[in-house]
Amino acid sequence: GVATEMALTARVVGAEEARAIGLVTEVAPNAAALRMMKKAKAIEAQWGSVDAFKTEFNAKTAAVQGSGWGWLGYDKAAKKLAIATCANQDPLSTTGLVPLLGIDVWEHAYYLQYKNVRPEYLKQVWGVVNWKDVASRYAAAVK
Repeated sequence: GVATEMALTARVVGAEEARAIGLVTEVAPNAAALRMMKKAKAIEAQWGSVDAFKTEFNAKTAAVQGSGWGWLGYDKAAKKLAIATCANQDPLSTTGLVPLLGIDVWEHAYYLQYKNVRPEYLKQVWGVVNWKDVASRYAAAVK
């Protein structure tokens, strides 16, 4: 399943942020709903709704050419959340954002289950995000 594929992905990715934030801890097959997390308030304040956030995140991340990452980051200077993408193993730190959530869109992250249908993988991956960990990183970033 996605959780297994994501855990395997965490062992082979090279992005510094993935190692720094411990991608494996972001995978939680039975994670609580996003709306139960403090994070949802920040997402809803910025995007209007969680669904609007997911739609924008998925569209930007699906558009990554070749291999790379979709990120939810925190911009300390602007004091707001931001969606960013990075090609290959380029680090999110080059954008000035603090990494909160990283979604791997290298084919090895999803090919066995989703073949070359990256948008379907992105729709399904939200069911295994550990929002408690994301909220914890967010709380640390806004201090």
